[in-house]
Amino acid sequence: MKDSNFLKEHNGRLMWHPMTSPQDSLDQPPTIITEADGVSITDIDGHRVVDGVGGLWNVNLGYSCQPVKDAIAAQLDRLPYYSTFRGTSNDAAIELSYELGEFFAADGLHRAFFTSGGSDSVETSLRLARQYHKLRGEAGRTKFLSLKKGYHGTHIGGASVNGNANFRNAYEPLLPGCFHIPAPYTYRNPFNESDPERLAQLCIQALEDEIAFQGANTIAAMIMEPILGAGGVIPPHPSFAPAVQEICNRNGILLITDEVITAYGRTGAWSGARLWGVNPDMMATAKAITNGYFPFGAVMLGERMIEVFEGNPSAKIGHGYTYSGHPVGAAAALACLAETKRLNVIDNAAARGTQLFEGCKALMEKYDIIGDVRGGYGLMTAIEMVSDRATKQPIDGATATKVQDVAYQSGAMVRVSGPNLIMSPPLVLSEADAATILTALEAGFAAT
Repeated sequence: MKDSNFLKEHNGRLMWHPMTSPQDSLDQPPTIITEADGVSITDIDGHRVVDGVGGLWNVNLGYSCQPVKDAIAAQLDRLPYYSTFRGTSNDAAIELSYELGEFFAADGLHRAFFTSGGSDSVETSLRLARQYHKLRGEAGRTKFLSLKKGYHGTHIGGASVNGNANFRNAYEPLLPGCFHIPAPYTYRNPFNESDPERLAQLCIQALEDEIAFQGANTIAAMIMEPILGAGGVIPPHPSFAPAVQEICNRNGILLITDEVITAYGRTGAWSGARLWGVNPDMMATAKAITNGYFPFGAVMLGERMIEVFEGNPSAKIGHGYTYSGHPVGAAAALACLAETKRLNVIDNAAARGTQLFEGCKALMEKYDIIGDVRGGYGLMTAIEMVSDRATKQPIDGATATKVQDVAYQSGAMVRVSGPNLIMSPPLVLSEADAATILTALEAGFAAT
């Protein structure tokens, strides 16, 4: 291991970091995390804070989950790798597919296709959606619908259905045939509508209009996050997702829920689909499936997909990854799933999520820099910062970064994305840990 001086000197110099510019990493070197335990992380200078980001939405069980570490070590000793491509398999992947089928049965999902992570899971879902329609004799169904402000990873397909220009512009032209409808985002929307139920109706009408304009027989799937995560924690009105499913079913359009963030308890329900009472045709999952301890993902598949693909000799899936069904990842996922159920993390996610959400709303009463607080469904909370509440003018980047930096020095890692300050801590967060995050946030706001 290189010493701390070497690491600091080379931080940002030799490695390009995701979601920032190489120059920014030189001008503002990233924080170097060297240790983690429980729900806390420690940097290279020994500064220890509560991780209000949960790694990157994925460390649901914290950093000291011994059953998962033991499962990984045991699997490495027994079978560190074998492919699941045609003709071979491994026991850990088979067992995991069974357990996931049981876990997601309430969502109407009974088969798994394994991937290496969230972007892979989205890409897999999009590809299988097109193949599904070809197998049914509707090869003209190639288009995709999604929500503005939605985030669906970084592959070409995922970037194409992303609803945020920051993840698109530098890489265009992207996949043709991708169209976006307004998100049910009460704080900012083209309808100037602040009532969540009325806004949901307007967005649903926009979806109906887009389908009519494009032609239902040209559309393969609608992909959406049950709660928009990276776009700023935007929960829709409870009427929204069921209405989307009804429209998709009526028009022969597959519904894909992107649950890379929301599956496995993040929302205070076992899945975002279950939170809203819908049964998607496919569900893209990753992140918490292995608690961040191993890169892994799974696409869960429902009855419509199973019926068309199984028993059909022409339904060869010409898609997969070297690490699909990796036995070490599968072993980690099995241990994570068992521990997630044993701890019944949805109860704590709901309780601590309410504490964090209500605490942030109390801060809004004190600090005009807070324009909106969103959350209320498990441990997903966002604060949208503004320079002027009346005009909703977004805060400048330097001030937003100052809030984040002061909060970090005051005891909590939080994440700024544009004007949004996003929190997604581990689902095993304690009441005292949540209070630490709120105290750190207040210090950040007070400093501005």
